[in-house]
Amino acid sequence: MNRAVSLRESSVKNQCEILCKSLETEGYLDNLDSPTINSELSLLSNVYNGRILIADSDFRVVKDTYDVDTGKTSVSKEVVSTFTTGKGTSSYDDRNAYILMTFPLLTASGRVEGVMLISISTNEIVQNTRILERQGLIVIVLALLFVLIIGYFLSGWLVKPFMRVTHAIEDVTDGYEDEAISVPDYTETVAITTAFNQMLSRVRAMDNSRQEFVSNVSHELKTPLTSMKVLADSLNGQEGLPVEIYQEFMQDITQEIDRENKIISDLLSMVRLDKKAAALNIERCYIPNLIEGIIKRLRPIATKNHITLLVEPMPDVYAEVDESKLSLAFSNLIENGIKYNVEGGWVRISMTADHKYFYVTVADCGVGIPADQQDHIYERFYRGDKSHSTTIEGTGLGLAIARSAIVLHRGVIKVNSKVNEGTTFQVRIPLKHQK
Repeated sequence: MNRAVSLRESSVKNQCEILCKSLETEGYLDNLDSPTINSELSLLSNVYNGRILIADSDFRVVKDTYDVDTGKTSVSKEVVSTFTTGKGTSSYDDRNAYILMTFPLLTASGRVEGVMLISISTNEIVQNTRILERQGLIVIVLALLFVLIIGYFLSGWLVKPFMRVTHAIEDVTDGYEDEAISVPDYTETVAITTAFNQMLSRVRAMDNSRQEFVSNVSHELKTPLTSMKVLADSLNGQEGLPVEIYQEFMQDITQEIDRENKIISDLLSMVRLDKKAAALNIERCYIPNLIEGIIKRLRPIATKNHITLLVEPMPDVYAEVDESKLSLAFSNLIENGIKYNVEGGWVRISMTADHKYFYVTVADCGVGIPADQQDHIYERFYRGDKSHSTTIEGTGLGLAIARSAIVLHRGVIKVNSKVNEGTTFQVRIPLKHQK
């Protein structure tokens, strides 16, 4: 709207300036009957649907294209301003929708001898603008409706693959499908289904591990109880047995009770280690003393099994650790080296350190671990070689406990083993506790 009015003002101004030159050249104020000038004034008035008045130096209207105010006096502020300054004026009355402009008529010496005043109606512009606005609004509404309709059908088409992903996930959560889901329509659905399948695989693995763990716990706890019940029933079913028989049976029952107690203790250790790292009781500890205390406690067991414990000189190392949990880890590693060894064998314990970590190595010359079993040795209740698992006492929780304690310290444990050549465990623990 404003631009249209501005263009109309510019066009009228150009035409009026040309007409004023003609008025000055023809001396129109002295010859009001000039047919050429009058026709030009009428033409300009008709073309722009406006009205033109010409006033002389006495402010008397000498020409009115409407023939209404001829002979009257015009003292409007625009006319007075033009006579005073010698410059034209221009204004727009948006309320009444017209443009009002004045132009000075100059003599050859530059004196203002008259003023041409022109008013142009802008009703046409206003109406056209309103029509265009209504039409534009209609176009916008129709375009929005079209976009909404197309968007509705397009969104339904685009969302269908995601709905299939949703239904597939719902079927899996309801237990109707055991296989991986696949919706290869878009890159996004492929990424979503791949991530979901990976998560599902881990959940299933965890569920299988949980079921196997429960089964193993039940079996391990039931076996000593079954043995004790058999021994007790044997004693109850026979009368007059010698004292030696009673003592022998009671020793067997005591051993089964100790075995049950060992399983329960290891299970409690696993439960404690399954808690978050915030449960760690971190203290500054002198590591050589920690390891020497473990070796002192296990040396009688090694001597009983004819195993030599070899301890290499250790550097002075202080670290921020949970002494009890880390002792549990190293104790299980060394005890495993003693149990799964050969007659007259050895277990070597060594330690090194740098500016960031300390490293503990537990090596033995025992039976070793087959390569296909090394990925499973940290699983709970996993016992490796079946021929040894029946003759060597244990719960199958030792390495699981050791690894959990080491991981809680943000440490790493690695194994290197060959059958009938021995096993080496390498442990790396940060010197500073990492929260």
